[in-house]
Amino acid sequence: MLWSLVGDIRMLLTLPAALAMQVAHPAVGAGVDAHSVFRTDPWGRGARSLVSLQLWVYGGPEAAEEGRRLRRLHRTVQGTDAHGRKYHALTPAYYAWVHATGYPVFRHGRRYLGRPFTDAQEKQLYAEWLQVGRILGIHDRDMPQTVEEFWPYYRKVLTEELERTTVVQELIATDVALPVPDRGLLPLRLLLRWAWPVIRPAFARFRRFVTIGLMPPDARHALGLEWTDAQERRLRRFGKVVRAVVPVLPERLRYLPRARRARRAARGQRLACGSGPAGPA
Repeated sequence: MLWSLVGDIRMLLTLPAALAMQVAHPAVGAGVDAHSVFRTDPWGRGARSLVSLQLWVYGGPEAAEEGRRLRRLHRTVQGTDAHGRKYHALTPAYYAWVHATGYPVFRHGRRYLGRPFTDAQEKQLYAEWLQVGRILGIHDRDMPQTVEEFWPYYRKVLTEELERTTVVQELIATDVALPVPDRGLLPLRLLLRWAWPVIRPAFARFRRFVTIGLMPPDARHALGLEWTDAQERRLRRFGKVVRAVVPVLPERLRYLPRARRARRAARGQRLACGSGPAGPA
């Protein structure tokens, strides 16, 4: 299931909600606040995170090395959170929470952006997400091993640990200065540089909209984030358009580059073995 989901461009819409839930943990939020470049280089930070996520699923032998690289990167991330408590990024409970957020966000976002999962699919997705956790170096003892075990753990973190941290506030703010995107082809960068004063406010509002809207309602409630009936109707209309348009796009537009290469290679291998084309629709 991850082979099909993680490379799909719809996944990009769910990432802000997962990130906000991650940094709502005081220890994670403090680490990002003190050590991340998300304020000075948000586009580069986002691009690197996206490459990493794609490697976990499509990287083959590179996936395990990426997991080791991330752990090396986080060895020095430590300090004191807003409550005066010491933290270290590789503390199992904190590192596992960052990974755990992906499952409920994928599940919730799918209800708007695609066909909702069946119970069997939810269990399969969770089993695959556990494997991603192992790639990241998280021990089985630090992750709930079944969906049935996951939900009590998840709700306990929501009610007892999460809060609207400084970083959460910044991620949903519409008045924070965002630098001009510096990624992509030169003509596009030049166009964005010229049009950014007009585009930026609309982009900030859209980011807030999908961050809060595609966050599971119980997480939204735990953080005290307002979500009105009018916003819900708007999100449903938006999701309806996404569900209609994205599945009919050609693969080169629907899937991110690494996912396309992996899917193409897998099809080639299957065809060479006489097994027919590979990869879910």
